[in-house]
Amino acid sequence: MARIAGVDLPREKRIDVALAYVYGIGRPLAAKILAGLKNQVSPSLRVKDLTEDQVGLLNSVISKEYKVEGELRREIAANLKRYADIGSYKGMRHRRMLPVRGQRTKTNARTRRGRRKTVGSASKAPAKPAAK
Repeated sequence: MARIAGVDLPREKRIDVALAYVYGIGRPLAAKILAGLKNQVSPSLRVKDLTEDQVGLLNSVISKEYKVEGELRREIAANLKRYADIGSYKGMRHRRMLPVRGQRTKTNARTRRGRRKTVGSASKAPAKPAAK
C-alpha cells in the first residue's frame, strides 16, 4: 500500500483517483501533479503497481509544492480563529454555527443549523372545569 502525505492510498484504484484521498488534493490537482510527472508516473497506473521510487517522487513533489493534510487543516483553523478574534461578520457567523456566505436562514440552512427544534409547547394541558 502506497503512503503519500501520511495517507494510505487504496491499492486497487488508479493513481489519479487515489491521490484525491489526500486532504487538499482533488481530482483536478491530482491530474495536474501527474501531468508534471508525465515521464515518471502514468495516470492510468494502479496504486499497487507503483514502484518505491515513484511513491517517493510523488511524496516529494506534494510535500514541496502543496499544503496538504495537517498543515492545510491548521491553516484553515487559524484563519477561522482569526476571523472570530477580530470580530468580523464571518467570524461571528462561524462562532454561531450559521451560514457564512449570505445564504438565507428563515428556511433551509439545515446542514449548518442541525435538526429542527420545536419552539413552544407541543400540546396544552386540559383546562380544569369551573367550580360552582
